Amino acid sequence: MAEELETERHDVRDDGRRPPRAVVGSHRIEEEIFGKLFDSNIIRRIWAFVHPYRRKIYWAVAAVLCFTAMQLAIPLIIRHAIDKGMAEGSLDHGVLTGSIIVFAIAILINFAASYAQETLVGGVAEDVLFDIRRAMFSHLQRVSLSWMDKTEVGRLMSRLQGDVNSMQEFLETSVLSVGDITLLFGIVIVMLTLDFKLGLLTLSALPVLFIVRIFWLPRARKSFMAAHETNSIANGALAEAIHGVRAVQGMDRQSVNFMLYDDKARANLKTHLTAAKFAQVMVPIVDSLTGFAMALVIVVGGARVLNQALDVGVMVAFLFYIQRFFDPIRSLTLQYSVMQRAMASGQRLTEVLDVPIDIKDAPDAKTLSSDMDGSVEFKDVVFGYNPKHPVLKNVSFRVNPGETVALVGPTGSGKSSCMSLIHRFYDVQQGEVMVGGHDVRDLTQDSLGRQIAMVLQEPFLFTGTVFENIRYHKTDATRDQVIEAARAVGAHDFIMRMADGYETVLGQRGGNLSLGQRQLISFARALVADAKILVLDEATANIDSYTEMLIQKALVKLLEGRTGLVIAHRLATIREPTASSCCRTAS
Repeated sequence: MAEELETERHDVRDDGRRPPRAVVGSHRIEEEIFGKLFDSNIIRRIWAFVHPYRRKIYWAVAAVLCFTAMQLAIPLIIRHAIDKGMAEGSLDHGVLTGSIIVFAIAILINFAASYAQETLVGGVAEDVLFDIRRAMFSHLQRVSLSWMDKTEVGRLMSRLQGDVNSMQEFLETSVLSVGDITLLFGIVIVMLTLDFKLGLLTLSALPVLFIVRIFWLPRARKSFMAAHETNSIANGALAEAIHGVRAVQGMDRQSVNFMLYDDKARANLKTHLTAAKFAQVMVPIVDSLTGFAMALVIVVGGARVLNQALDVGVMVAFLFYIQRFFDPIRSLTLQYSVMQRAMASGQRLTEVLDVPIDIKDAPDAKTLSSDMDGSVEFKDVVFGYNPKHPVLKNVSFRVNPGETVALVGPTGSGKSSCMSLIHRFYDVQQGEVMVGGHDVRDLTQDSLGRQIAMVLQEPFLFTGTVFENIRYHKTDATRDQVIEAARAVGAHDFIMRMADGYETVLGQRGGNLSLGQRQLISFARALVADAKILVLDEATANIDSYTEMLIQKALVKLLEGRTGLVIAHRLATIREPTASSCCRTAS
């Protein structure tokens, strides 16, 4: 798994290959994949997204503390009503009435604080979730293709969706955990204040809980890690199988793929069951300790009440506090797994957000104007995806304005690499790539992209209408321009035969169209773009003769007044429609 989403930082040898997995310590792998138990750097990065909403967070914390204060006050109100309103067997109606009023006010404040904290925390979590997704989408649109080439998209998408949701869950619970911690310490202080001896007796159950947690934490963390990893593997395999369903069915691999996926899914099930066991094992332990502490208070406190050494109201208050005392412990125990997932998810999110953008505009980058001549020139270009193993070595050629040049060569000779360099998907190691007389590194990427239209061997159509796909490169194109471009390339007739014409919604990647139809739409898209330079990368390699004839006619229109760079195995595709223009081959 050399290009897994976790972007494991294994050392890379000089030949570009990764060393065997065994050379990396298991602890190092564990930390890289799953993150630390608590990582201040990740918290700081998360806070950067939370910071714009800090006022709401402060109000939410205030609401949580107010809610916690009412939880501490209610047993004291009950204690006061019992000890003062029912003293010596008589009822003090004034005290009882006052207690009922105060109790009602506490309940109303409790409700308002609870509603405020849930609303504020939920709203902030959704806002932060939205901002993280926007930031990641924006960054992934700009990351260098060299990184995308090494990244498994299926696992990337699966992880990013799950990791962002884990961050949302962490944000929601982290504010509430402030209340749990405050309530825990508040109850301890109040119990020791009410009756020090009975308070210590109640707290005697805590050492048992701490001993259990010492043995529980490392095993629980390990199980959470394993569940997270197997979930990623299973989701990645699922995404890959869905994307490649045509190849799977074409090679009759359904049963084999099912068995392979079944193994991953069963491993995922096993690790999740183990994680669930560790996540839930503390709940019955805490409940048992709660019952034990209440039994101690009832036995010891009851005896002291009979001996008139303790007020009845104090013992009743103790019972209420004990019931509430173990609730935050139970909640914090369950939140441990949430925090663990958040640290792991936060690490992966920040790794993606920190992926360097190698191709950047220079500080003084120029805007390539629409009236540039359209010339393309390579000057002693040296380029390799691994700089130590260049694909292009001292390549030089020039394409004059309005000229069409075909690049011919065997597979792997660097034809498509030349096309990528013109669009500046990658930067050269040596030499210069000139467009319109300017080095592409001195131009803004946006202006360069507006003047270069590309038609690939397998056109990528997006989910949306035919109209939206044709004007994808130029979103301000009018309907008349779109229709005119479709007519020019021979796509208008088959589009009008579709159910809703130009408003027909295409399936994923244009799956409801033939390859030839998708290619014609991509030609219409290139024509609407009205770019000075047209790049055709094997654009007619996988289509039938009739569609190729249509495309040849389309090329005549497309190449009028434009510079053309073409990769084609059949040179007739290029020579015939461009007989009236200068055409030469470069190999």
